[in-house]
Amino acid sequence: MHAIVVADPGDSSALVPTEVPDPEPGPGEVLVDVAASGVNFIDVYHREGRYPLPTPFVPGSEGAGTVAALGPGVADIAVGDRVGWQGVLGGYAQKAVIPADRAIPLPEGIDPEQAAAVLLQGLTAHYLATSTYAVQPGDDVLVHAAAGGVGLLLTQIVKLRGGRVIATVSTAEKEKLARDAGADEVIRYEGFAEAVRALTGGQGVHVVYDGVGAATFDDSLASLRPRGVLALYGAASGPVPPFDPQRLNSGGSLYLTRPTLAHYAATREELLARTGDVLGWVASGELKVHIGGRYPLADAKRAHDDLQGRRTTGKLLLIP
Repeated sequence: MHAIVVADPGDSSALVPTEVPDPEPGPGEVLVDVAASGVNFIDVYHREGRYPLPTPFVPGSEGAGTVAALGPGVADIAVGDRVGWQGVLGGYAQKAVIPADRAIPLPEGIDPEQAAAVLLQGLTAHYLATSTYAVQPGDDVLVHAAAGGVGLLLTQIVKLRGGRVIATVSTAEKEKLARDAGADEVIRYEGFAEAVRALTGGQGVHVVYDGVGAATFDDSLASLRPRGVLALYGAASGPVPPFDPQRLNSGGSLYLTRPTLAHYAATREELLARTGDVLGWVASGELKVHIGGRYPLADAKRAHDDLQGRRTTGKLLLIP
């Protein structure tokens, strides 16, 4: 089968199209014919070696397709079922082996491309807005990179929960996307802390959802009201350097958390509860999924370059 293999971590040239043997499902696993694979910053971190993995490996931690074979002991999934997954390595390929307890049944009305475009980022947006800081009606919320994959979904979920969204974007095109997703206010990154203060009567926001990292961290803290929460869920601009926790005190007894999806979908029950909400909203039209680009599997390098170069909006997919 065709797959993308990383033998030596590094820049996007480490993503090498390769012919590899078809995988076989083991006990408690299913083999899936991949219809689409999501492209995410976690894939970049794996490729770069920032999150080290044994090499060689097939990257890609999100996808969807049709079950082609069952391993021993799988009883609640059948060949021909449509499933999606996230958090399982090996999606940049024509076939992938998935633990059966991480396979997510796709409801009617959800096609595999939608699922591959929404699962990882939709679940991230879901846990951020419902658990890390549970948005309440009337809350002021700052969403960074609001025209990105997580940002567009997070903006919509915050609005579903009654929050007011202040969105940061870098271009006029991205501003339109953020406004179409429901953002109440859209600002640029330069001087955003001052803009946030002006838009909140000097109070600051209840929560900042920050997937940008180093470039926004200081002003994100400065955008919070007393006892506000900075949910630092990513580092697209690089990791945040060490800092003095006393800054949280002087800023107004602030909270800082560095959450990750694995800890918010640790059990199958929680995984299915969150995916039930997200896929239900997509099926009903309450949550719109924006696919910003579809690339042939062999063009994984170009997809990574476009993602890191901030030349994209919404979600990028690889199509085997």
